[in-house]
This record gives sequence, structure tokens and C-alpha cells, in this order.
Amino acid sequence: MNQDLSADAELDVRRLACPLPILRANKSLSAMSAGQVLKIAATDKGSPKDFADFCSKTGNELLSSTEVAGEFIFLIRRR
Repeated sequence: MNQDLSADAELDVRRLACPLPILRANKSLSAMSAGQVLKIAATDKGSPKDFADFCSKTGNELLSSTEVAGEFIFLIRRR
């Protein structure tokens, strides 16, 4: 993960299954200002594809997507 990026907010959606991680992330991003970064921790195996699709559809920028020991960390910049 790129350590230069600091998140403005964090969201823990571990142990939640699709579509909850996306719905919660969308709600969190809606409350943020343009350009702010949301850090998301998820364990749903489908979440890398889900968040990539979500970002391409919503115009938010997926800055990074990493996996460590079955846990996915995403950094998304609000459009």
C-alpha cells in the first residue's frame, strides 16, 4: 500500500458480505468532501472486483487495493 496517502476516514466492513461493504462505503463517501480519501477494510472475497466496479460506475478513484492474510484494504478518493 502507498504509505504517502493518509485516509480522511476509515470504514470497517470485515465479516460483512456483498452488497453491504459497497452500500456502507457509498454512504461513507457521500458524507465526505470531494478529494477526501476513505480507507476500507473488508474480508469478502468478492470485494476487490466489487470495489473496482463500484469506482468505475461512480467516478470515485480506487487508489489502491491490497490483500494481507485474507483481509482487503482499499483506498478510495471521493470524486
